[in-house]
Amino acid sequence: MDWTLEVAFLPVTDVDRAKEFYTRVGFHPDHDSSPSPEIRFVQMTPPGSGCSIAFGNGITDGPPPSRSTLMLCVCDIDAAHQHLTDAGIEVSDVDITQWGHFVYFDDPDGNHWNVQYLPYRYES
Repeated sequence: MDWTLEVAFLPVTDVDRAKEFYTRVGFHPDHDSSPSPEIRFVQMTPPGSGCSIAFGNGITDGPPPSRSTLMLCVCDIDAAHQHLTDAGIEVSDVDITQWGHFVYFDDPDGNHWNVQYLPYRYES
């Protein structure tokens, strides 16, 4: 039996602002519905990912920011950095460590993201 992680929930204060931000990052807006006046559910997926994020009103337990960090994995950290910069996202410089290369950014609510590149996966 496979167990797949497909959705991670993020607390946000402004759903429309979060949706606009993640659209600029490059996430696809999969779903946006309000089954009741108290609930709005937005689901967005990074390109090529099997896991989405979800946020909205009435769907998370705590206030932003999330206590956890989410990680995106890429095959080209410089291209990822350039994409985020071109989209107007405040992003760190590339952090090169022994175990990988990283850039970091926060969404408007302070939810923290790492973008990881592992050179050994792509070197021949």
